[in-house]
Amino acid sequence: MAQKGVQLDRECFSCSICLDLLKNPVAIPCGHSYCMNCIKSHWDGEDVKREYSCPQCRRTFKPRPVLGKNTMLADLVEKLKKTGPDPALPSYYYAGPEDVSCDVCTGTKLKACRSCLQCMVCFCEEHLQPHFELPAYKKHQLAAPTKELQESVCSVHNEVMKMFCRTDQQSICYLCSVDEHKGHDTVSAAAERTDRQRGLEGTRFDIQQRVRDREKDVKLLQKEVEAINRSADKTVEHFGKTFTELIRVMEKRRADVKRQVRSQQKTEVSRVKELQKKVEQEITELKRRDAELQKLSLTEDHKQFLQDYPSLSALSGSTHSSGLKAHPLGYFWDVTAAVSELRNKLQDVLREGWTNISQTELDLLLPQQEPEPKTRAEFLKYSRDLTLDPNTAYTRLLLSDGNRKATMMIDEQSYSSHPERYTWWQVLSRESLTGRCYWEVKWVGRGLRLAVAYKSMSRAGSWNQCTFGQNEKSWALDCDLHCYNFWNNDVQTLVSGPQTSRIGVYLDHSAGVLSYYSVSDTMTLLHRVQTTFTEPLHAGFWLGWSVPGDTVEMCKLK
Repeated sequence: MAQKGVQLDRECFSCSICLDLLKNPVAIPCGHSYCMNCIKSHWDGEDVKREYSCPQCRRTFKPRPVLGKNTMLADLVEKLKKTGPDPALPSYYYAGPEDVSCDVCTGTKLKACRSCLQCMVCFCEEHLQPHFELPAYKKHQLAAPTKELQESVCSVHNEVMKMFCRTDQQSICYLCSVDEHKGHDTVSAAAERTDRQRGLEGTRFDIQQRVRDREKDVKLLQKEVEAINRSADKTVEHFGKTFTELIRVMEKRRADVKRQVRSQQKTEVSRVKELQKKVEQEITELKRRDAELQKLSLTEDHKQFLQDYPSLSALSGSTHSSGLKAHPLGYFWDVTAAVSELRNKLQDVLREGWTNISQTELDLLLPQQEPEPKTRAEFLKYSRDLTLDPNTAYTRLLLSDGNRKATMMIDEQSYSSHPERYTWWQVLSRESLTGRCYWEVKWVGRGLRLAVAYKSMSRAGSWNQCTFGQNEKSWALDCDLHCYNFWNNDVQTLVSGPQTSRIGVYLDHSAGVLSYYSVSDTMTLLHRVQTTFTEPLHAGFWLGWSVPGDTVEMCKLK
């Protein structure tokens, strides 16, 4: 009997983290028990906060509790393992979490195969046999097994609801049809099911037809995508070849001009060097004549002086122009000017050609974008009424004012466990954001992060995985009493601007634009992001300073 008692409480000996029987069980200070490895892994993920919580009751502990094996609980688990299912039966006979289990079985329960609407009990094949063998059960009505068996019985007359009131559109029992539903349009539940089944089939036919029509539309759109891709690929290939050819022609012309300049350079240098050689020879001859004249001037023999003077004093004519001038900056100036003029003409042609492409062909392909709002009145045209999702709120955030306001509290709130709840100081909007959206936020306290994030962002884990602005799935403006900082993918950008308690956020999802504004009498742009958004976004708040009383609120704009 003791073993059967343990079997009835099998779920009490399961770990709420791994959902399996406890392995090396430990009890933490709040009284809940877990596998030692499971609770260690859970607390390892909370090391950054240095605050350790119970996954079930959310009670927190500081410092990290020391874990010790619970020997009594371990012994009970070992006894429970020895009372396992009958090995003679295949595993699929036993009820799983999604199956309807037999209400009569004790210990490990078998799957129910039928429900009795008179007994109000679900039976497995073994315990159902008396309904086939004993006369007392012959008139009992059997139905498919269901977990909501009690809902098939009238709460007033305790009779099976086999009728349907069309007047009140609800299931009733036979006594209801002659009592409070007397005079109403009533039929058997089976007849109403048959009638609605026909309507259901008609609706399914319409849905299936629409599916077929939409599948045709999808195929047409896919063909259009393929046509766009082919056209773009051909265009890219064509202008690639065209620009390659232009580059080849320019390279050839560059080589020709270079060759001509070098040829002319060689000719001019030879001419100038030949002239330089003749001038140097003339200088040598003049110096020689000067030396002879100096020697003659020093002779004391008058007769000799007069005899030699006529031959030495006469100078031959110069072989070069005495007005020779060098113009180092003038050579090839005409070539430089011609090339510069060609460059300017090519730039004009390319600029005009690209403008024509941008304004004609590409404008036909791309949707026309409305200009970005400039005034607050223009921004308000795209205002969104946003609320906060309680299922995502951190346990110490109190939501109020119709889930528009979040306040940091000292104590944890009585939120139920939910897979979308953040384990850090954050909350996400219920509404998703696409297209053009604008909203405003006012805050009081030490500071906050005003974010947009994908819903697929992690809810639990390391700081970088699930904190706004620290990963590639979120963007956040960090506001405090003295400055602003923008965060995305753990990269910080300093932001300057007037301090204010009211911030406006503008999002153009398709254009990949996210802008933050300081809102007072005027709107001042604080920071603008240009990126590509691949999923719908949600607005979010981070109150990570953990100062009780800090609040942030979605403003009503309409």
